Amino acid sequence: MVAQKGKDLLLKVHNGSGYVTVAGLRSKRLGFNAETVDITDAESAGRWRELLAGAGVQRASLSGGGIFKDQASDAVVRTAFFDGAILTWQVVIPDFGTVTGPFQIAALEYAGQHNGEVQFELALESAGALAFGAV
Repeated sequence: MVAQKGKDLLLKVHNGSGYVTVAGLRSKRLGFNAETVDITDAESAGRWRELLAGAGVQRASLSGGGIFKDQASDAVVRTAFFDGAILTWQVVIPDFGTVTGPFQIAALEYAGQHNGEVQFELALESAGALAFGAV
């Protein structure tokens, strides 16, 4: 697999009738985490830690930042945050696949310098099972 352009990593949100790309994003990040469940006891071989497979909570986090463009996707994001809504989001990873599922916006920030553009950052946390679709 050859290197991919970062701008081709897309964050999309379902607006009720289809997916729209979140406008203005310059950076995007998707992370997966899984808790471990330690089941080590006095009889564990060589006192090595033992983990229970499939028992921990899995989660994903999405984050991104960019320039505020005041487009339709901005309204969907802003409304979802203030309503505390859980929407279906999709991350398109070029030449790899898509990750789709429910996320809730955990943080939404706007900032601007006197001589610059208005910027925003958002952070999302998974709120249910995610699906992976290969390209």
